Amino acid sequence: MRNVLILSIALALAMSGLTIVVLLGGILGAELAPIPILTTLPAASMIVGLALFTLPAAFLMKAIGRRIGFVASALMAGLAALLAGYAIGQGSFVLLCVATFFIGAQGAFVQQYRFGAIESVAPSQAGRAVSFVLLGGIAAGFIGPEIAVRGSVLVPETAYVGSFYALAALYLLAAVALLFYKEQRSTSGETTEAGRPLREVAAQPSYRMAVVFAAVSFGVMTLVMTATPVYLSGALGYSLGTTSNIIKSHIAAMYIPSLFTGFLIDRFGLNRVMMGGALTLLASTFVGVGAASLLAYYAALILLGLGWNFLFVGATVLLTRTYTPEERFRAQALNDFVVFGAQAIASLSAGAVLQLVSWDAVNLIGFALLVFTLGFLVWGQRLIRAVVPA
Repeated sequence: MRNVLILSIALALAMSGLTIVVLLGGILGAELAPIPILTTLPAASMIVGLALFTLPAAFLMKAIGRRIGFVASALMAGLAALLAGYAIGQGSFVLLCVATFFIGAQGAFVQQYRFGAIESVAPSQAGRAVSFVLLGGIAAGFIGPEIAVRGSVLVPETAYVGSFYALAALYLLAAVALLFYKEQRSTSGETTEAGRPLREVAAQPSYRMAVVFAAVSFGVMTLVMTATPVYLSGALGYSLGTTSNIIKSHIAAMYIPSLFTGFLIDRFGLNRVMMGGALTLLASTFVGVGAASLLAYYAALILLGLGWNFLFVGATVLLTRTYTPEERFRAQALNDFVVFGAQAIASLSAGAVLQLVSWDAVNLIGFALLVFTLGFLVWGQRLIRAVVPA
């Protein structure tokens, strides 16, 4: 469990960067973007970086090992955070987007933390290991927004420059923590291919279901979450503090269930937990449509976080039962490429849908995707039970 604890600590520090960009990206975009439709581009650039680096991250760690990959990526993100601070000081929208792109690239390595945790425990403990690592997200949900708000005044001349300089220090701490990660099995120096071809692994219905469920959970969550700070602070005029508190509540709801999601899977079965996640996400979009009070926005974002946790953790557990140890890097890389590619599309779309249509349209798109997902879940119940017995 040592690795699991280290990865949870590192996730708390590294994920803070993603929460800072989500909270400040749209606000800074509104100030620096040449046209309003590009307001969410700094946050979207981060997600694009995450998506494009999913394949390189997996294959790089296959070549050099997870430990070196984790440490090097945290240091890279620290440099990117410094670049973001410099870009804000210079008023450069393009440079800010470049910086958030590489912060997102480190996120591709962070997403591999859950697989590093799974490899460190017995197969029967996979759900609990993923849940424990994701607990770090609870801390990130508070650390990130606090750094964003309190760091905004560290450099009096320009707001938010200090937020990103403080973030660079967090990435350095994450790199130090990851130095103590112990490599499992043989993840480095593998020169021979073993196991089934990737096409055969990906052809399994259970693999496809795992990928779809994870992609929808991240896609819907990102679509709404990316639009929220821009809509609340821009269209509705809420303060940064109020917007920050809503984002904190959302991120806490994403990760607090990790205290018990693994136990729920053991007790009630994977099917029921993922079904509960999809239904909770559906409820979130229902509440979000026509929301007219601060309480309604809190409720919608909290439900969004809860639903994401149940559906995403469940999909991750299902995925791990579809490949052998020899196939894991290929299978994980393809999964993350699709999942975070969907997240990138959602993030890029959020600003355009919000600016050109409406807040309600953002939620209705999520509603439609979740109706499809629920139908797919009902159809695939027997297949899921065959892979992960209740």
